[in-house]
Parts: sequence; structure tokens; C-alpha cells
Amino acid sequence: MPIHETKRSPKILFGQDAFSQIGDEARRLGALRVLVVTDNGIVQAGHAERIAHHLHEADCKSTLFTEVVENPTTETVDDCVQVARDFGAELIVGLGGGSSLDTAKGCNFILSNGGRMQDYWGYAKASQPMLPLIAVPTTAGTGSECQSYALISDAATHQKMACGDPKALPATAILDPGLTLTQPRFVAACTGIDALAHAIESAVSLRQTPFSSIYSREAFRLLQEHLESVFSSPDDLHARGQVLLGAAFAGIAIENSMLGCAHSAANPLTAHFGTVHGNAVGLLLPHAMRYNAEDPKALATYARLALENRLVNRDASDSYAFESLHARVNELLVAAKLPHTLDALDVPASEIPTLAKEASTQWTAQFNPRSISVQGFEALYEAAHGTACSPAA
Repeated sequence: MPIHETKRSPKILFGQDAFSQIGDEARRLGALRVLVVTDNGIVQAGHAERIAHHLHEADCKSTLFTEVVENPTTETVDDCVQVARDFGAELIVGLGGGSSLDTAKGCNFILSNGGRMQDYWGYAKASQPMLPLIAVPTTAGTGSECQSYALISDAATHQKMACGDPKALPATAILDPGLTLTQPRFVAACTGIDALAHAIESAVSLRQTPFSSIYSREAFRLLQEHLESVFSSPDDLHARGQVLLGAAFAGIAIENSMLGCAHSAANPLTAHFGTVHGNAVGLLLPHAMRYNAEDPKALATYARLALENRLVNRDASDSYAFESLHARVNELLVAAKLPHTLDALDVPASEIPTLAKEASTQWTAQFNPRSISVQGFEALYEAAHGTACSPAA
């Protein structure tokens, strides 16, 4: 039996009003000066003010960096670092969606180790300790609160850089479902579908382990049972909590395994056409699943997901179970009400060769359960170009 190394995960505080414990967590981590990294939408929703209040109650001084943008760039990170240096931050809080958490991590790399973000492209390139980081997601999807990677775009080339290091993993993740109530429906849909893709892709990744599999499978269960309620009943706090927990579990799964070709194919769409990441991944996920189902081990994993979630009976063949799982994923995509095709996103077919070439160079492609070439990515994009998703697909 092979020996599997399990990476650590953050301390997780989960439940309604969990964010009120942030001051106590900051003090536990030995900090009195706290930088809160967020965006203007979160400030307008009142979340940043509430966090600052709880930090103040714990005798912690705090300041805000509010210039986080979607798909943060090296310029955004540099601006954040300057604020952190001027304030003398001893701890960083990432408050918001994946972009806020990525910016907070990126800031931590440079603040603690110097240099440029490009110096940390890859894994374990930080030589010095980093500041403790508390991740407080206000969306349920990226799972960044349980991962040691920051996704930062090079401001000059627009290349997405995955910068990871064990020291960049948040010390604490605070999962408070009440903080997700203010997110717009489109954001909830994109982040929820992103989490679903994380659960499914990490389950079949070449680096999947018995440990990561537990989190992938539980993440999928929580997400497939509760996503539709979040989409149809935005005030359902229980459903939001279960989806938030599922997204975090999927993040732990990614941290201990990896993703696959759906994410590799999604990144060039974001870089060239500004497609929101969750929409891009969701659009490609059913086609990636069908491609990977040609691999017997991946097919068996898909079948297990279907069986464990009572989508099929125990006597169902793996092929039949896969089709049931595939149909369920399509149901959730339809419920999300996101564009289902590249054509709907105004992505011309003439761009497919360029997209495919870039997708083949993405880091996650190497962990896909079935080897995929440039031609394979072209086939994925072509299938996604004009094929509408439907529950019966």
C-alpha cells in the first residue's frame, strides 16, 4: 500500500455569527495590528465594518485595503503590500470571495519574503515565514480559505500564475453562512458551480488520495443536495451553510489532490474574454467528465459518486451510473441559469485553436485522469461551443 502524505488544513470555525470570533482568533495568533483585505462591495454590505468592530473589541487595531478586483493582478497585490507595510501589519484577514483571499495571500508572499509575485509562481518558493492569515469567505465556491495557493494574473501578460506554498495556507478559516446572504444571485451561481467542479475534478485527479477522496465525496454530497435551494431560496440560511461547508471541503480536497482539464480549459476563457471563472468551469465540466469517463478508474469514481448520492441503484453498471451523474450535473447547471455554451458567451469558433494551445499549458492539465493534448482541448471547446446543457443531456 502506498504511503500518502496529508497536508494540514486550517482551523475551521463554522456556524452563524462565527465571524464574531475573529478578534479572539487574532489575539490567539499573537497579532494586534490587522490588515483586512476586501473589496468595495463588501464594505458597502457592512461586513468590513462589523469585522473591524470585533477586532476593536479584542483591542486589535485594523486598517482596510479595499481595492481588490476580480481576477487580481500583480499591480493589485503590490498596492496591497504598500498598505500593509505602511500600517505595520502583524496579521492579514482576507474578507470576501476568492479574489480577496488570493490578494491577501499574494500580499503575504511579498510582504514576508520580498521580490515580485512572479518569483513565487509554482510551489514552495518562499524561504521566510509568513504572517498568519485568517480567511473569511463571503461567497461559497472557491475553497481558497482551505488552500495554500494564490491565483494572481501578471498585469503585463495576463497569464494566471498559481503561487503556492505551505506557509501561505490560512491559519484559520471562518465560515459564517450569514455573510453569504448579500451576494448577488449570479455570484452565488458562479461560485456554487465552481465548488461543484472542484469536488468532481478533485475526486478523479491523478493525485487523488484516500484522504482527499473523503473530502471530495462529502463536498459533492453537500453541494448537490443544497445548491438548488440556494439558487431558488436565497434566504435559506441552512442551505447556504451546507454549500459553504461543501465549498471548504472541496478546497481541502484540492489542497490534497488537484484539479483537471475543465479548470485548464476555463482559464484562457477568463484571460481572453473576461468570462467569470465559475461560469467558464461549469460550461466545460460536463464535456470534461465525458472525456474522462473513457478512463476506467475515473468512470468507477464517477459511478461511486452517483451511487453514494442515491442517483442509481446498487446494481447499476458504471456506465449507467456515470450517465445519471452527468445528468445531475447538467440539472444543477440549468438551475444555476448560467450561459451554457461558448456561443452564448460570444466566443468565436475561430479562437478555439488559440484557447486549446493555452489550455494545454495550464498546470492542472497534468493532473487530469486521462492525458489530454491540444487536440483534446480543441474537442472540448468544440463540444462546448454550441451544445446546450439540459437535464436530459
